Amino acid sequence: MAALSKSIPHNCYEIGHTWHPSCRVSFLQITGGALEESLKIYAPLYLIAAILRKRKLDYYLHKLLPEILQSASFLTANGALYMAFFCILRKILGKFYSWTPGFGAALPASYVAILIERKSRRGLLTIYMANLATETLFRMGVARGAITTLRNGEVLLFCITAAMYMFFFRDSQTFGRENIEEESRCKDGLKGFTFSALRFIVGKEEIPTHSFSPEAAYAKVEQKREQHKEKPRRMNMIGLVRKFVDSICKHGPRHRCCKHYEDNCISYCIKGFIRMFSVGYLIQCCLRIPSAFRHLFTQPSRLLSLFYNKENFQLGAFLGSFVSIYKGTSCFLRWIRNLDDELHAIIAGFLAGISMMFYKSTTISMYLASKLVETMYFKGIEAGKVPYFPHADTIIYSISTAICFQAAVMEVQTLRPSYWKFLLRLTKGKFAVMNRKVLDVFGTGASKHFQDFIPRLDPRYTTVTPELPTEFS
Repeated sequence: MAALSKSIPHNCYEIGHTWHPSCRVSFLQITGGALEESLKIYAPLYLIAAILRKRKLDYYLHKLLPEILQSASFLTANGALYMAFFCILRKILGKFYSWTPGFGAALPASYVAILIERKSRRGLLTIYMANLATETLFRMGVARGAITTLRNGEVLLFCITAAMYMFFFRDSQTFGRENIEEESRCKDGLKGFTFSALRFIVGKEEIPTHSFSPEAAYAKVEQKREQHKEKPRRMNMIGLVRKFVDSICKHGPRHRCCKHYEDNCISYCIKGFIRMFSVGYLIQCCLRIPSAFRHLFTQPSRLLSLFYNKENFQLGAFLGSFVSIYKGTSCFLRWIRNLDDELHAIIAGFLAGISMMFYKSTTISMYLASKLVETMYFKGIEAGKVPYFPHADTIIYSISTAICFQAAVMEVQTLRPSYWKFLLRLTKGKFAVMNRKVLDVFGTGASKHFQDFIPRLDPRYTTVTPELPTEFS
């Protein structure tokens, strides 16, 4: 590990902004590029979000543009201020230490930047960066031999996380009998989007106190059957499939504690798998649409990959098996124990987590684990068992971002590739032209992925003579 006391005498031009010797010009170039990319990111993002949320005309006239500009200013400041503090620290300290090019410059820059962003978005950004920083630290530990990787560790983490999430999901409903949605937002369980997402995935049938009574549900089922009898159905392929499904739903075992009154336990699990498999398949298809249509005229055959892609089926199998395993285990436990207990959710959630074998993702596991920690922390605050720290989100975001920037400068091989591409986009590729060969003295392998890059420096502005002859453009 690089010694904190070790230093190098190079100036900020030789290490950071190797494309131009002026700190002021480099700062302005980074600012302009970051602002352009920020607007490209946030303008369509906020517009699509407004359309999906069915915002009124007043929002588009008075709030949409200010929100876009505010978020774009935050992202621009994060990149531009990093460049500014990079140069400021060099001028103050007179040299570079192992922590100054990355962590030292990014910490104050990210702290100032997050204060520009809207408070409603700070929590989400903090969770994302904390998740990314944790993953980066883990990779740093693995690279140094301090941490040993566990086979299928992301699956195990997801199993544990899913078990806790499903327990809190059911616990959310302990108090909510009349108005589930409102109560879930103010009692001990999950809140907001997390609760809504789980209810969409798992279904309200697994809510122990949902408001449908058996009598009302049975009456609704009988009414549907009578309607089907009155209207003769055409015996085409769809009609045969419906008849087959109806026959499965009508006959079969169902425990008295189960709330899926329209189906038996077997069809209940099968329907859950089919529904979420379709959702996962369609989500992956939609994500591939932009890249597929980009080659619509040059390579029309690539459109077939939009529908027959391995990842489409993997995500569908992941979501479908998660729901079916969870529902099947819950029904099985109700049959075995002859009661409906909230503790069933822990066992069912853990077993359902094995479904990640179809779609392994460290990013998903880490993100959900981070959200779980956040949920438990706020539950502890509500219970009066954990102290509340003002501005904790701002501090955590700043430290997490600084850790990621430290990795981006000193050991990019430990950084998540998607985030590295984002940094390159934000800086117009300038993050890749840092003089990392000089930073190798700190022992982190800074130039591991930049062996062929040698910056073209003007010796008039350098403190150390360049290794090779200088070329000027």
